[in-house]
Amino acid sequence: MSSLTTIRPVAARQAAPPAPDAPPPPVKIRADRLSFHYGQTQALTDISLEIPTKLVTAFIGPSGCGKSTFLRTLNRMNDIVPGARVEGRVEIDGTDIYAPRTDVVALRRRVGMVFQTSNPFPTSIFDNVAYGLRLNGLATGRHDLEGQVEASLKAAGLWTEVRDRLHESALALSGGQQQRLCIARALAIRPEVLLMDEPASALDPIATQHIEELIYELKRDYTIVIVTHNMQQAARVSDVTAFFWLGRLIESGATAALFTNPQESLTEAYVTGRFG
Repeated sequence: MSSLTTIRPVAARQAAPPAPDAPPPPVKIRADRLSFHYGQTQALTDISLEIPTKLVTAFIGPSGCGKSTFLRTLNRMNDIVPGARVEGRVEIDGTDIYAPRTDVVALRRRVGMVFQTSNPFPTSIFDNVAYGLRLNGLATGRHDLEGQVEASLKAAGLWTEVRDRLHESALALSGGQQQRLCIARALAIRPEVLLMDEPASALDPIATQHIEELIYELKRDYTIVIVTHNMQQAARVSDVTAFFWLGRLIESGATAALFTNPQESLTEAYVTGRFG
């Protein structure tokens, strides 16, 4: 095994799935030779990755390696950054989301986002979840609106904790509850994909466990992509893991295979704790 100082970035290698005879899951998102620039600074280089539908894909790697930047390219959140420039393609269900006539608002309804720090609106719990439903005209009346808010809170595992306080301020919730409220708000507009940028990094262990259990449940209905610095969390919640380093995708594949039998020296160095 080469020492860390002699390791160089290499082309990403897809690890074999644990059951070679099983058909691969359908691909929901495909990045093809994607590069990203902040002005003159190149943050991502030649990323090609397939993200399967209705599974959890985790992005791991040290700080500054590009994993959050790549996550934000999947619903064009980076568009708001001055000087941002994308090369290559990102396809969702075979359609290039960077094509000139793409409806970015519609894209972000399909691809929801949950951020590292919970960001509930300074309104009631009910109005936080109802906001997107009202904005997008997704409720036909008050009764329908109430039913959809309830369903979203149930999907986020929060309903039983807040059903008697729906009209109280969301800011009175605990940190873990606020994060699940933000997940409920994202789910309310019926996305197909849920992006989660370190959703549990600011939470205590019990709240983190709630979020991880929720992620496991949500993958029955959603394609989930999560950025995490916690390799144990990636091992617990994800089906597929992708390892990033210095803006490059080094290796991706089935989580169990990547952690127990990585194909690249740099991946092994990272997952065994030789650097991080």
